[in-house]
Amino acid sequence: MPFSHTERPLYEVKAGLFKGLSHPFRIRLLELLADGEEHTVAELQAATGLEASHLSQHLAVLRRHRLVESDRRASHVYYRLAHPDVAELLAVARRLLVTFVAEDGARLRAVEFLPALP
Repeated sequence: MPFSHTERPLYEVKAGLFKGLSHPFRIRLLELLADGEEHTVAELQAATGLEASHLSQHLAVLRRHRLVESDRRASHVYYRLAHPDVAELLAVARRLLVTFVAEDGARLRAVEFLPALP
């Protein structure tokens, strides 16, 4: 079913949001910021171990997709989540992940009861 002209932009915006979330380091950065505090670039770099240039690129993607905001104060740049719902989105994703892992664990345990193969 093709999208109407009015629906397409909203789906594109939503796809962009998920593109912003589509890298493990960006998820890690968002999880660090989900504590509700502001963090300097130096703090984020120390917590992730990323090189400054790579960290800057990931933060730029997160800013572009409006997941984080930043402020420069003196010689430091501070980052925070752009909206509290970002933290909730991460929490929902984590709950879903835990569900998948639990289901996979149950499936793996069921393998023990399969008949032996020659």
